[in-house]
Amino acid sequence: MSPSARWTRPVAIAAGIFGLMTIVSGGLVLFGPPQAQAAAGHVVRFVVVFNFAAGFAYLAGAWALFVRQPAARGIALAIGLATLAVFAAFIVTALSGTPVEPRTALALPFRAAIWLAIAWLAGRAT
Repeated sequence: MSPSARWTRPVAIAAGIFGLMTIVSGGLVLFGPPQAQAAAGHVVRFVVVFNFAAGFAYLAGAWALFVRQPAARGIALAIGLATLAVFAAFIVTALSGTPVEPRTALALPFRAAIWLAIAWLAGRAT
C-alpha cells in the first residue's frame, strides 16, 4: 500500500460506522416511538429522510473506499454534493420561518465537507 493510500481503510471504517449510526438515528426519528421523534426536536422531514437514505450511501462509499475501488471517489463526491443541495434547501426552509434544529445547520455542511474531502483525497490516492 502506498503511503498516500494508508488513510483509506481507517477513514472507510469511520465512514461505515457513521453510516450505521446515521441509519439508526434517522430510522428512530422516522419510524421510532413518539419519544424518539420528540427528542429530535424541530426536524425538517426531508432532511431526516435524506440523511436516513444517505446512511446507506455512506456504507457503499465506505466499502468502496475500504476495498480501494475507483468508484469510491464518485460515491463520495455524489454524497458531498447531494448534501450541499439538501443544505441549500434547508436554508430556504429555515429562512421561510419554519422551525428548525440549529444543529442541522452545522451538521449538513460538516457532512458535506467530510465527503468532499474524502472524494478529493480518493482522487489523489489513485
